[in-house]
Amino acid sequence: MSELVDLNDAAAYDYALPHELVAQAPIEPRDAARLLAVGPNDTLRDLVFHDFPRLLQPGDLLVLNETRVIPARIVFRRESGGKGELLLLRPADRPAFDLAAREWYALVRPARRLNVGARIQFHCGSAMIVEGGADGMRRLRFDPGLDLETLLAQEGEVPLPPYIGASESDQRERYQTIFARVPGSVAAPTASLHFTDAVFAGLAERGVSLARLTLDVGIGTFRPMREGPITEHHMHSERYAISVETSEAIALAKAEGRRVVAAGTTVVRALEGAAQHDGRVHPGAGETDLFIRPGFQFAVVDALLTNFHLPRSTLLSLVSAFAGYERIRAAYRHAIAAKYRFFSFGDAMFVERMEP
Repeated sequence: MSELVDLNDAAAYDYALPHELVAQAPIEPRDAARLLAVGPNDTLRDLVFHDFPRLLQPGDLLVLNETRVIPARIVFRRESGGKGELLLLRPADRPAFDLAAREWYALVRPARRLNVGARIQFHCGSAMIVEGGADGMRRLRFDPGLDLETLLAQEGEVPLPPYIGASESDQRERYQTIFARVPGSVAAPTASLHFTDAVFAGLAERGVSLARLTLDVGIGTFRPMREGPITEHHMHSERYAISVETSEAIALAKAEGRRVVAAGTTVVRALEGAAQHDGRVHPGAGETDLFIRPGFQFAVVDALLTNFHLPRSTLLSLVSAFAGYERIRAAYRHAIAAKYRFFSFGDAMFVERMEP
């Protein structure tokens, strides 16, 4: 029972997952993925994603994250001649993704050999480490003659999650939503990987409206919570941008009593982060380090489409806060027993917010 579980303990968000249920490749077509619908009375229905439109109501507002994953993983040579690898995270001297930025935060390895002053060499230029940090974080300064667009195009790779294993070029192509538009993420908003033109046509026929925003997914989202109180977990900031049109569409939906449906946890973080001041989603760009855990008071999102998340992840904490801890535990137990596919290329779940 939930009263026997300390929801502030990272162990509460652990679970055992058979390795064979970790999806190693995307399913084709996209909307053939399975979809677990969790009903308000805790009923569970096994569907496929093509059924998603009929889970929504006429007048619902579905909010999408149209961020695009950049080819952020780059192999380089160290001054000693040995190889290294970096993952570009975000510009250090600009508020958003910008190919003109000269300084960037990145994760590097082998980090212990790459301290301040070290130079790294690419085929089309070089960079220098100008600032250190914990857990392999470094600040890089690219040389003036290096063209970042060329570097990413020629040497960058889309950073697929490590649990997927060996990747093929078609997998990297599939690690983008069909509506990805604004570059800046190092990970995909994976709940939206299942959308197809046919699904969007079904949503239109159903009378569902669409709104769009961007949240640049950072690597910190996927870092597991360490043992002990989850309140001690440090959340990295992620940049978001919400247009006036999206802000107004959400305000109108809330005023008219229509549901706001988030396509993914990234949308939840952007909307709830933007509404922290007064409960309204304000337009503009900003950053959020919002850590949503049980007890959080949601102001905006009424229903959520999401994939199945890693054990001890902040995303599992978010979903538990949104739908109820026991409800999510039961849904995960069902998904494992029914052999759903988990994580980035896995299946999806749809759930409505549990009222406090």
